[in-house]
Amino acid sequence: MTRPPLGVVVDLDDTLYPQADYLAGAAVAVGAAASAAGLDGDRVHAALVRELAAASDAGGTIDRALLAAGVPAGNLPDLVPALVAAFTRHEPVRLTPYPGVPEALQSLAAAAPLACLTDGNPVIQAAKLAATGLGPLLPVVLVTDTLGGRAARKPAPAGLLALAGTLGVPADRLLVIGDRPGKDVAVAAAVGARAIRIRQGEYATAADEPQAMAVVDSFPAAARLALDLLAAVPA
Repeated sequence: MTRPPLGVVVDLDDTLYPQADYLAGAAVAVGAAASAAGLDGDRVHAALVRELAAASDAGGTIDRALLAAGVPAGNLPDLVPALVAAFTRHEPVRLTPYPGVPEALQSLAAAAPLACLTDGNPVIQAAKLAATGLGPLLPVVLVTDTLGGRAARKPAPAGLLALAGTLGVPADRLLVIGDRPGKDVAVAAAVGARAIRIRQGEYATAADEPQAMAVVDSFPAAARLALDLLAAVPA
């Protein structure tokens, strides 16, 4: 019989709020910085929007956007740092969580040790979390990049293992909730844990590979399932 989970780890981007909302604002900031640098800011902005839509977490998106906007490759070293800085420094005033997320997090935190595991630049992820207003509801937040840059991002198990130690829960007794099979479900599988996949956001149509223990359409639905599993823990 499968043992019930003893702790819950949630993803951030496209799990608790729509990542597209953050990316839209960051792209505007880059377009403004491009205009200040003497480029066609509207054209750079449009190119970056296309690049982010194709793969928001792939490296080099600003480089590719500039090339797509007609900027000569030889000019990129002088231009890219300022535009990357504009992207990184973007601090949205508000990122609205998906419906029911705050209440679901409160319920999870009351039932078991709870943490958030997210990939990305730590400055950017901190700005996102602050804008969602969800920080007070997440007792522990770990940005994988602080453990070793992009190489430490999910599905690398280092972040989940670190959270298991922080929460005082065996890694294989964690339950991961996230939107990406190739990251959230895969990192759970890497430590022998289970995962619930939420089919929403940028990767809503991604194949269920690897397979999660369950696939749902919203965070509240995932939380309800998680609470049922947690309630099965013997008294």
